[in-house]
Amino acid sequence: MKSQSITLANKVQRKWYQIDVSKQTMGRAASEIASLLRGKHKRDFTPHVDMGDYVVAINAGNLKFTGRKVDQKKYFRHSGYLGGIKETSLKNLLERNPEEVLKKAVFSMIDDLKFRKKIMSRLKVVKDGKHDFKIDKTI
Repeated sequence: MKSQSITLANKVQRKWYQIDVSKQTMGRAASEIASLLRGKHKRDFTPHVDMGDYVVAINAGNLKFTGRKVDQKKYFRHSGYLGGIKETSLKNLLERNPEEVLKKAVFSMIDDLKFRKKIMSRLKVVKDGKHDFKIDKTI
């Protein structure tokens, strides 16, 4: 009988990936980033172990959107008080902080796990193409 190998969280080898998000639409880039952060591209992926890699997303200021999403999409947040709902349009958020748009998209694509914030800490978003991170592989 064959025995199964178990990957432990402290034995995970993490690599640094770089993705140019200006070449794809936001949703396709975010789903690829979420898969790399989660570790689903690895052969020995285990759902309950944090196996993901580091991802550096460059050119976030040049994100592409299809249709009329830039004008129509809205982000909502609530303060917890009555009438405390706030809305921000995608157009305003892109002008102020384009990195936050990509982070919100990737955050919503990662499963609701207890280590989701730890996974998101490995995502580095850069507005243009300049950074100081040591990259192992470019996608």
